[in-house]
Amino acid sequence: MKKYILVFLTVLIAGVTQAQVLEPVKWSYASKRISSTEAVVLIKATLDKGWHIYSQNVADGGPVATSFSFSPSKTYSLVGKTIEPKPVTKYEKAFKMNVTYFDNSVVFQQRIKIKAGQPVVKGTLEFMACNDEKCLPPDEVSFSIPVK
Repeated sequence: MKKYILVFLTVLIAGVTQAQVLEPVKWSYASKRISSTEAVVLIKATLDKGWHIYSQNVADGGPVATSFSFSPSKTYSLVGKTIEPKPVTKYEKAFKMNVTYFDNSVVFQQRIKIKAGQPVVKGTLEFMACNDEKCLPPDEVSFSIPVK
């Protein structure tokens, strides 16, 4: 009987520990055709209050920059680099430097040239989320965005 109680308590503690995993960034995706041969893929981060993620353009020695990696495809090609709005620039003691970041929400945009049919833009993004007290380890998220 004691063995069953111990197993139950272990499972209960593991469940409570998992429930405390912080996920302050929610990602959403969309696409918008701008002509018969071009579209824009929209990648949006919505952040919990007090949290921020970093720009794609962070100086060496700073936090992990947000980055995008797009899978090669025969149905589309990338046009230029992924663009972002103007970030906030602020000195962060943790990194002992000025850093550029986004809070609340941010939409990154990647233009594509459509080569065939209705492409699905796939890839991964990497980001690092911080608040005034701590930074979470960098995280990687896969995405798949249909272009209609």
